[in-house]
Amino acid sequence: MLLPYITGYTDQVSLLRAGRLRVMASCTCADQFEAALVRVRCGDLNPEGPGLSETVIPSAFDGTYPAREQIANAGSSVLIDMAGCAFSDFTAMAHIWPTSHAGEQVIMSRNGPQGAFRLYLNDGCLTAEITGPDGSAHVANRVPLVLRQWHLVAMTLADGTLTVLQEPYSRSGAGERAINGTCPVGFGWTCDAYAPLIIAARRVSSDGDKLRTAGQFNGKIEKPRVIRAALSRLQIETLRHAAIPPDLNDCVIGFWDFSRDIDSEIVRDLSRNLHHGETVNLPARAMTGSNWTGEEVKWSAAPEQYGAIHFHDDDIYDADWDTDIDAHLPDDLPSGAYAIRLTAGDKVERLPFFVRPRPTDKPAPLLYIASTATYWAYANLNPVPFPIAELLSSRLIILHEANRLIDEHPEWGPSLYDIHSDGSGVCYSSRFRPILNFRPGYISSFGTNGSNLREYNADTHILDWLDATGQDYDVITDEDLHNEGYPLLARYKTIMTGTHPEYFSAPMWDAVKSYTDGGGRMMVMGGNSFYWRIAFHPRLPGVMEVRRSGPAIRTWETQPGEEYHSFDGKRGGLWRAQGKPPQSIGGVGFISEGFDLSTGYRRTDAGRGPRTAFIFDGVEGDWIGGFGLQGGGAAGVEIDHADTALGTPTHTVILASSEGHTEAYRLVNEEMSITVPTVTAPVEARIAADMVFFETRGGGAVFNTGSIAWAGSLSHANYSNNVSQITANVLQRFLDPAPFQTPQED
Repeated sequence: MLLPYITGYTDQVSLLRAGRLRVMASCTCADQFEAALVRVRCGDLNPEGPGLSETVIPSAFDGTYPAREQIANAGSSVLIDMAGCAFSDFTAMAHIWPTSHAGEQVIMSRNGPQGAFRLYLNDGCLTAEITGPDGSAHVANRVPLVLRQWHLVAMTLADGTLTVLQEPYSRSGAGERAINGTCPVGFGWTCDAYAPLIIAARRVSSDGDKLRTAGQFNGKIEKPRVIRAALSRLQIETLRHAAIPPDLNDCVIGFWDFSRDIDSEIVRDLSRNLHHGETVNLPARAMTGSNWTGEEVKWSAAPEQYGAIHFHDDDIYDADWDTDIDAHLPDDLPSGAYAIRLTAGDKVERLPFFVRPRPTDKPAPLLYIASTATYWAYANLNPVPFPIAELLSSRLIILHEANRLIDEHPEWGPSLYDIHSDGSGVCYSSRFRPILNFRPGYISSFGTNGSNLREYNADTHILDWLDATGQDYDVITDEDLHNEGYPLLARYKTIMTGTHPEYFSAPMWDAVKSYTDGGGRMMVMGGNSFYWRIAFHPRLPGVMEVRRSGPAIRTWETQPGEEYHSFDGKRGGLWRAQGKPPQSIGGVGFISEGFDLSTGYRRTDAGRGPRTAFIFDGVEGDWIGGFGLQGGGAAGVEIDHADTALGTPTHTVILASSEGHTEAYRLVNEEMSITVPTVTAPVEARIAADMVFFETRGGGAVFNTGSIAWAGSLSHANYSNNVSQITANVLQRFLDPAPFQTPQED
């Protein structure tokens, strides 16, 4: 039996006060639900800390609303409007690279009451079918297509015969041969003139403007064509090329070239009919085609070799739910973290968002940057099928209700750490869907013992500390930073990151570097920072892309030739592999991770000089952060290490380094050219969180904790502890306009 629930999502996660916010909800546990606006202070349920803390704010969202279940129609496809186009004899053809034999998988279909056709795989066997008011016919080949190999597939109808053809693109193995199947058609048939053509799925219903599909295809499709004639094999061969043969111009209905407009959702028809289409639910583009030679790995340099789209039955961009609440925020809300709280019976769900300052507002002295790109990367990360979850955590994984819901509802979409149902890696993630680990109160399965938090809720420890210490601050998201760049930062004396700013786009990187080099101050309050290069879609909001190439800790590997983002044409992978290691912007870079216990830092002799005396003002002893909600210490979960060979400025001061990590902490892949026994703590000396400080050339400075667990120690002993004191000391000095001087400027 499925778990009852209430969940949802909002149309925005960053907006101005008085801004309009739409809430989409789905509920299976009650007939109605209540809504309220809350300011989020802390999302940690752990009773050893501040606890879940929020403030209710009267607003237009208050009220009781009727509840209903809403379904997300996952699975990608291409939708093509072909209204007014009818035909009888025809050919439909494509190149396909199937990745699954499971069930019905439609390659191409047109489904209307006056006549429908579909070309599909049935448990891996190619099948063609036509239906109409006067009857139906279908023919199936009995030999399944070979997975992950290119095939030419086609269906034709002419002279009362339905034919299906499959032919391997390269005959390299036993049993690979061209196969034809035929069956007689004893009725007249004409395709419905107003039905859309769908590639990689079939239409099952239309609900207003919503398209509902089934039979989603898993794999790549390339060069789909529809022709108003039954073609010979020789004619089919001529249509496999990049241009329409002149003698077939008049009968080609659609000649779609997926190598055009790769960075968009547009699909171009090169025929004179201009039956252009658009992708649904973001199938993967910039995928190698059947003609990829391997000589060029950058799709923009040889787009004609990247004419394939990889479709998946679990792709999703927008769950496309109906709106349940449509209201404006109060016009006096200060910038900060908020949520719409939904309550149905004993179930409570909170949908977070952030209120950013207006351009005309007087800026606070401090700007906090919410790491939404990291939130989307980990969105709905599910430990249930993750094969090494318990090995990484060095303990049994406890599944909470949200984990079970994620497992029960794959249609809500996977994380960028998951693989699709066909085994390929997930490279796109969107916020227009329920994301259950982006919630106050969510308990992670990949945090350390104690609070067991990651991402959003770990970040609320920082917000809680800022509120508890009375610090005035503004909030933006890193998607805001991507869109608006350096001018968004320039108004502030200091910027502060969350606990895990792992995913960074080029505009985000450039903005932060310009800010710190120009005299700004940055406090990096986490670990594994500035690690993966990402891209945001150039037109669609709220969706990001990652290509996991090169040496790195990764759960899937980008296929050869597919290392470049489809969204911006730039190479994905680690920033380190592109000449911008995290050390060059934040002073430290990823060195290890462990999900059992955290530890503390030992103050170094180098950190005792006059340049850094302000950091330790009022701090007694050399042992720092040997306490905390995240594994019992301030150094843990994921930790970063200084390395001048990778860009740590030579004048950087290593203030303190962690000690005593367990064997669960292993050296990251990119630090090894060959595996050796000494890759775990405590044997490997490099496995340590380095707390660092350095000045920048423009009078600015950077402080970096080098640890995700740091924020979990801020509230210890009612915020009276050395982690809190160090953070307060740094912030106080960073807000002081007096410029810092590098040692060379002394």
